[in-house]
Amino acid sequence: KIGQNMKYDWKIFARHGIRMTPIDDTMLMSYAMHAGEHNHGMDFLSGHYLGHEPIPIKSLLGSGKSAVTFDKVPLGEAVKYAAEDADITLRLWQSFKPNLHRARVTTVYETLERPLVPVLADMEMAGIRVDGQVLGRMSNAFAQKMAGLEAEIQEIAGEPFNVGSPKQLGEVLFDRMGVEGGQKGKTGAYATGADVLEDITTLEDVNPKAAKLASAVLDWRQLSKLKSTYTDALQQAINPDTGRVHTSYSIAGANTGRLASTDPNLQNIPVRTEEGRRIREAFVAGPGMKLVSLDYSQIELRILAHVADIPALKQAFRDGIDIHAMTASEMFNVPVEGMDPMVRRQAKAINFGVIYGISGFGLARNLRIPRAEAQGFIDRYFERFPGIRDYMDATVSFAKENGFVQTLFGRKIHTPEINAKGPHAGFARRAAINAPIQGAAADVIRRAMIRMPAAIEGLPAKMLLQVHDELLFEVEENAVGSLVDAARAVLEGAAHPAVHLDVPLVVDAGQGANWAEAH
Repeated sequence: KIGQNMKYDWKIFARHGIRMTPIDDTMLMSYAMHAGEHNHGMDFLSGHYLGHEPIPIKSLLGSGKSAVTFDKVPLGEAVKYAAEDADITLRLWQSFKPNLHRARVTTVYETLERPLVPVLADMEMAGIRVDGQVLGRMSNAFAQKMAGLEAEIQEIAGEPFNVGSPKQLGEVLFDRMGVEGGQKGKTGAYATGADVLEDITTLEDVNPKAAKLASAVLDWRQLSKLKSTYTDALQQAINPDTGRVHTSYSIAGANTGRLASTDPNLQNIPVRTEEGRRIREAFVAGPGMKLVSLDYSQIELRILAHVADIPALKQAFRDGIDIHAMTASEMFNVPVEGMDPMVRRQAKAINFGVIYGISGFGLARNLRIPRAEAQGFIDRYFERFPGIRDYMDATVSFAKENGFVQTLFGRKIHTPEINAKGPHAGFARRAAINAPIQGAAADVIRRAMIRMPAAIEGLPAKMLLQVHDELLFEVEENAVGSLVDAARAVLEGAAHPAVHLDVPLVVDAGQGANWAEAH
């Protein structure tokens, strides 16, 4: 059975008790060959490869409030649309199938893309139970906190203004409170993004009132985002028939192989703040069940240690040593025992920053330290671990020569902007450096997810969510231990036999009545 975005069709047939097999998916074929080059939707693929512009779905269904469902479309128009859909898919398949082999990505498609379709379809249909009352109480609490912050902000400003208006906030900070260096955009309003406000919070000695106001506005914005995007929107996303939220995963959503989650996005629920973490309390297990979270520990750093061949990092991971403390010890010549937490925090920021090609400017902002000091940290890091710089330079050279980078598992991520000049150059370089690392981590968890159904068959458990390095399961209370053992074995051995890593993959497990407890 050949389809374009086959997961959609798979779920429709599965609801009628039909498991489609074998399958091919032209969207995923395109993704395996051209990740990073273009999108993989049918309209684009048809125009690009077949020179044919398909009938727009909006011409049949309409849009906005007047839109209708497909069963209301006159039969003649529906048949024409469906026939064209099938014809385009078949012709794309006839073109793509031999090209997979020529592009040397047949194995990627057959082991990392196609087998994920039924796994994700089952996860989406299972959904996750969400307690709307918990969300409602949180929403009210956030609203009260926001009202308190608004009063505090207006008191500091000495005047009433709309805290949610960037224009009014800019006028208060730069025109009336005397903050220097304000930048006006095309609209004539001052820029008041998070980076601008974070810089103002460091002015305690120069302009303490403005620093306090900026800090309070950042807190208000965070609560506003949590309330609108999560506590309010998630209540609307609960399916009235199942009492569960059913997200949709895009296999071809990110160039690196990472999955994307939409309607609603459950992959970026904040975890860095107390309020953000609390939102996970609303994701609950059913009666007699537990939620179990299994999470790779520092998988991208482990892959970096392997691909860049850094003996000190590899040995630290083999010995189970705290990698951030070890890095701090190497860089600052301080013993691991009794280490100042601030020193470890700096090393952690550098470890993770380096994976993403962070600059001295970016690290300075993260750690709130002078740029020269931050650049000194980065320079010292590369001196202590010269193999990392060598890996980065070699990766960028490969990308410039070939137009793509590759993961350990053969996934190709195209880098069309790698030879760009100007502001895009730095971004393209950082993306090329990070893609093989993030992509390999994504490949590892894909391999684990594909093997998971067979590994937990017979257990009263379901895999519900994937959040990048984490898998979330719902399982009967008496089977938690069995599930953890089975799932951990799959996750920790997921790279084998395709790749033998020089470092162990380690998985942390937790359980609870809700996601916050489990994570």
